[in-house]
Amino acid sequence: MYLITLFGNLLITLAISSDSHLHTPMYFFISNLSLVDICFTSTSVPKMLWNIQTQSKAITYGGCITQLHFFALFAGLETSLLTVMAYDRYVAICQPLHYMVIMNPRLCGLLVLLSWLLVVSLFYGTSLVVYLSSAVTQSSHSSATASVMYTVVTPMLNPFIYSLRNKDLKRALKRMLGMAAMKGQLVLGLKKCT
Repeated sequence: MYLITLFGNLLITLAISSDSHLHTPMYFFISNLSLVDICFTSTSVPKMLWNIQTQSKAITYGGCITQLHFFALFAGLETSLLTVMAYDRYVAICQPLHYMVIMNPRLCGLLVLLSWLLVVSLFYGTSLVVYLSSAVTQSSHSSATASVMYTVVTPMLNPFIYSLRNKDLKRALKRMLGMAAMKGQLVLGLKKCT
């Protein structure tokens, strides 16, 4: 699931950046969401996989605080980006003639930047309280199950939910994968000739 999350989100980001037709606000936000999903899952899943492999649940205090720091950062950033994406769709639907004027590249950049600092100020305190209070009130098994659901499953499904249902993005992925396959055949053909 972790590899699907990494490769799926990376593929979405590469497809959006490589196709000039997808350089619009909506795809800019989807690309950022894919990058955040990669970072979000990478904060805890590698350690979780290591723990499963070694049958050890040990973590240093510094490692725990660092992991919690980045987990809260990327969870808050994902929430903020989803809010920005909702605003983008609102403008596209309610003011379609003014969409490109309102959602200009400068505003898109500012909205992503605003999603970042908000995370630092708003989500650190609440995430820490929720995280610490859940350890006291719930069983460790139900906490572990919930953690896997929002740490692994949701970021894995985001490329399918937000991206792969889109015709333009599917076309860009096919074009990108087709060019990669064509380059691979060209390289193999050159190796045979030499």
